Amino acid sequence: MSDANIFHLEELPQRVGGVLGISQWIVIDQAKIDAFAGATGDRQWIHVDSARAAASPFGTTIAHGFLTLSLLPLLSSTAFTIVNVGTAINYGLNRVRFPAPVPVGSRVRGRFELLACETLAGGMQLTIKATIEREGSDRPVCVAETLSRRFASVSTDAK
Repeated sequence: MSDANIFHLEELPQRVGGVLGISQWIVIDQAKIDAFAGATGDRQWIHVDSARAAASPFGTTIAHGFLTLSLLPLLSSTAFTIVNVGTAINYGLNRVRFPAPVPVGSRVRGRFELLACETLAGGMQLTIKATIEREGSDRPVCVAETLSRRFASVSTDAK
């Protein structure tokens, strides 16, 4: 990540409409898919049964849509940093779509665009458009509008 992808919380209102960053690529292997299936109980055959999935329209297993969505914190951590934040919380999602599948073995990355920045007491509420792209595909695999709240660091130094 370059210094161009490091932002101070107070400068974010001037960044609305701009790209915050693009993440590194990560591989979606069967172990990740199986671990997600185990954690969520979603063991649909298209995700975990390689033999059966080979006969599907995808020709292989595919990642869960929610697995793809759950990668947003990891992807954003390699795309951009907001400094002088003491607390950051996920506030929700406005919209999520999964326009294309993620076949096992795919590489994905995230592109993050700041759509809105609202002032809160002690911080900001950010609306970020997160687009997860699959290498070699012209269609995104996930497009989500995320809401997060970032609160400024508070010094605990005694004076």
